[in-house]
Order: sequence, then structure tokens, then C-alpha cells
Amino acid sequence: STTLHSPRRARGVMIHFALLFSRQGKVRLSKYYKPYSQKERAKLVKEVTSQILSRPSKLCNVVEHRNLKLIYKRYASLYFTLAVDDEENELIVLEMIQHYVEILDRYFGNVCELDLIFNFHKAYYLLDEVFVAGELQETSKKLIARLVSEQDALVEAAKMGTVEQDGTPLQYP
Repeated sequence: STTLHSPRRARGVMIHFALLFSRQGKVRLSKYYKPYSQKERAKLVKEVTSQILSRPSKLCNVVEHRNLKLIYKRYASLYFTLAVDDEENELIVLEMIQHYVEILDRYFGNVCELDLIFNFHKAYYLLDEVFVAGELQETSKKLIARLVSEQDALVEAAKMGTVEQDGTPLQYP
């Protein structure tokens, strides 16, 4: 049992990996927060996608897999899945998924699978703003939107040659 002063109580939810995949089982985004070999990753993807895709939609969004819990939510044609320690709170993890989806929606304007295919780097960037080292890092959607907007402006300035290599604006563009 955990006490009020235990380190287990103080830390956030530990995510082992995140997978976004289509109804056809095509992976659109994958991020691993624990070390897995390429072979293990391929096996995990195959097992996780087939396990979740074969479930009837009326069943709950939590599946036990090995020593982890797979918690997923389907939005349109995409499944958003987080693999967490088996003692984690499922509702908190579902909220974390919802938080990331809302951030994607805000950035892309009603995100769809094509947004993730053609702008996968942005989906990863947004994921990295929300989750760091397998834990929820940022809960403010406004702050994330501002940071991503600033990053987009910096990338555009770099494309136009109005910024130094270190990211500082040119004095006389």
C-alpha cells in the first residue's frame, strides 16, 4: 500500500508507449518511452493493433497486455492508445488521450488522419510538448498553442532566411 509520503504517490502516470493507428491497422504515430528493440516494437505494434481492432466497440477501452494496460479511445478512423503500468488509473489516462486530441484539434482545426500523415512531424512535436519521458508534462492548451505557433513562425523565418542558424532574428533582413 502506498502512503502519502511514498515516491509512488508523487509521480505522474508512467507511459511506456503511445500508438496512433487507423482502423486498417496502419500506424500513424508511435512513441516509446521505455527501451524496446526494433523487433520488440514491431511485435508490440502487431499485437496491440490486432488486439484492439478485434474488440467490439461496446466493450470498455482498457485491455490488459503482458504486464501493461492498454488504454485507448477511437476518434473517427483513428485509435489513440497509451500503454501504462497496470496499476495506473484508467480514467486519468483517458483524460490524457483526450487532452492530446484536443490539442491536435486546436492546431489542425478538427484533426483527421490525413493531417497526421502529411504533418506527422507536427503531431510528434505536439506529443513532445504534452508528454516528456513518459509523463504528462503540460496541461495548458493555450501555452502549447503559443509554443507551437512560435515554433512555426521560427521555421517560416528560417525558410525565408530572416533568422540566424542559432534562431536569433537577423538585424537587417
